[in-house]
Amino acid sequence: MKVQIVSDKQAGGQAGFRVFEDALQNGAKVLGLATGSTPVTIYEQLAASDLDFSQLTSVNLDEYVGLNADHPQSYHYFMQEHLFNAKPFAHSYVPDGSDLDAAKATSEYDQIIAENPIDLQLLGLGKNGHIGFNEPGTDPDSTTYKVTLTDSTIDANARFFDNADEVPRYAYSMGIGSILKAKQILIVAYGEGKAAAVAAMIQGPVTPDVPASYLQTHPNVTVILDEAAASQLD
Repeated sequence: MKVQIVSDKQAGGQAGFRVFEDALQNGAKVLGLATGSTPVTIYEQLAASDLDFSQLTSVNLDEYVGLNADHPQSYHYFMQEHLFNAKPFAHSYVPDGSDLDAAKATSEYDQIIAENPIDLQLLGLGKNGHIGFNEPGTDPDSTTYKVTLTDSTIDANARFFDNADEVPRYAYSMGIGSILKAKQILIVAYGEGKAAAVAAMIQGPVTPDVPASYLQTHPNVTVILDEAAASQLD
């Protein structure tokens, strides 16, 4: 893992932008994208740049089950607001949260990933070490599947809804196996609340108790951290 420590989220956005810029210069055609507050400063940099995504494909990590693409809290809507409106892609794929047939929705998304191998995958990091919606205990060989969200993940996402009762209880997520097939991975974490997960991801054993620890097995991972998130590293 290549670890880069920055001063704050804005500097992290600039550092993340450079990773994307380098990937495109090296011929990347498919970008794996993430949602949540962590990647926002990267998307701000990408949206304001002169990079051209019109011939590229994006594949998103996950989506809530039960939300239509136009729901303000859907991840499809998030991507439109934070990146796609400013930088349209030739093709943009997000799991279909409105399809309640989990077997169909997940197999179709696995086919999309198979047809569009990801060159650079962006990730955030959960406080319990999750990546995507892959919670502790997830099979490292997992592909796209329907996830039952944990109470901690529901609580973490409740700030985006009027109240916790409105947060969906399920999501479709790329599995750890799907994520690890990306040629390059960029994972970003900010804040003291992520420090224990960062240390476990980088310095701890590879274990299903910390899904992000499986990134240690990948040959090309860049980690961007602020000083607080890096505070428990040796």
